Amino acid sequence: MTTIGLARSWLYVPGHRADLVGKALDGPADAVVLDLEDAVPPAHKDQARDVAVRTCRSRPDRVWVRINGAGTAWSEADAAALIGSGAAGIRVPKAESPSAVADLAERTGLALHLLIESARGLRAAFELAECHPLIAGVSPGETDLAADLRIRDRRELAWARARIVAANRAAGLPSPVASVWTDLSDTTGLAEDSAALRDAGFFGRSVIHPGQIDPVHRTFTPDRDEVERARALLDALDVAGDSAAWVDDRGRFVDPAVVAGARWVTELADALGGSPTSTTSPHDHDEPAGARPGRSTS
Repeated sequence: MTTIGLARSWLYVPGHRADLVGKALDGPADAVVLDLEDAVPPAHKDQARDVAVRTCRSRPDRVWVRINGAGTAWSEADAAALIGSGAAGIRVPKAESPSAVADLAERTGLALHLLIESARGLRAAFELAECHPLIAGVSPGETDLAADLRIRDRRELAWARARIVAANRAAGLPSPVASVWTDLSDTTGLAEDSAALRDAGFFGRSVIHPGQIDPVHRTFTPDRDEVERARALLDALDVAGDSAAWVDDRGRFVDPAVVAGARWVTELADALGGSPTSTTSPHDHDEPAGARPGRSTS
């Protein structure tokens, strides 16, 4: 199963576009998210749901589905259709109510990835992260969140991001997945922004075009030097013996927190198969496999 904490790229695909769904599943994204919400016009909601269910049954444990938000005309049908479908999990937009989320988990029996897209959701982030054992993670949906908070400059979301990072880790969940970068032409900005979010406690990113996958993978894969430093530090544990803290042969102060960080880097590198490699897709210049730039997405 594709899990939060190991997947670097989460590629959104409009659920009613079966042609793009096939391309996405054959491409390099670590996870594919079939979108039944923002990227699907109302007239195509039923079609998108049917495509999502068929896809989940044919590719079990590979596909996540973003359902329509609670209170919409389609949310109950979305949830009911996914029961027993084989979906890896559900992305839940506009999560605000811990009790409603817990009820959804009980009804579907599927892992839930919650999106915080409002001030009410942000206030309840800690409760949402702990409301049910099937909560797999909590992440920001920054376009909607910024609009609800009346924030004009995304940089001013830093405090909200930090709250979501803390909510995940306090609940024992993986680091949250970063929100989308909507400027498809600016891959340099995508890489720089992803690195800043990685350093702020995020892991992985939602993407809306295959061309965004390679810079995202490179950012969230530990580089060779980082892995070698971490392995050397862990190798030094044998020399340290029973010492709780020490200075290693490179002059670095080492304590249990530093050791834990090094273990995380090496375990992540092993899980991802080593240092960054190219993940360029043959569809990089095709039509976007997700929402168009500027669309409210997460």
